Amino acid sequence: MKRICFATNNKNKIAEVSQMLEGKYELVSLEEIGCTEELPEEHDTMKANSHQKAAYVWQKYNINCFADDSGLEVDALGGAPGVYSARYAGPQRSDSDNINLLLQNLEGNENRKANFRTSITLILNGQEHQFEGTVDGSITTAWKGNKGFGYDPVFVPAGYEQTFAEMSSEQKNAISHRGRAVRKLVDFLKTQG
Repeated sequence: MKRICFATNNKNKIAEVSQMLEGKYELVSLEEIGCTEELPEEHDTMKANSHQKAAYVWQKYNINCFADDSGLEVDALGGAPGVYSARYAGPQRSDSDNINLLLQNLEGNENRKANFRTSITLILNGQEHQFEGTVDGSITTAWKGNKGFGYDPVFVPAGYEQTFAEMSSEQKNAISHRGRAVRKLVDFLKTQG
């Protein structure tokens, strides 16, 4: 089985993507390839950040890899938190702090429209490929559900009544931004033999 590095140590993301790869590749984390440093994310777009992270891993560790950058874009906040989604409430990267700040910043605002966006950069045998996925939805006024991670407890995808945190991982993966981007990645990898 071919090894490929998912340039993250986020166990939730790795589990989500491993399930979708259906055993076609051995998915390894940054930790498993000996990468202990923080990957650079110095750009103001998710596409550029995913490219920077994948290129760093490819150049330093010489392993086929892919990196993602995901974010929540809220209409009433001018697209914020966007690329700063993980550290919206500060460098501690606390999901609960981020959600509380988001709800506070949207208090009294009737426009709750938002979308999640994921950009994935794959570097396979030195060739770069990009994949993107988005899902539209809205932000609730209070936390609902205890599954998932990040902003899942306050994001309701369009056409649904439940937040991502109230859905099973299978339900969420079927419609999520990361699920959509990863399906494009997986479909591409299947064509690579």
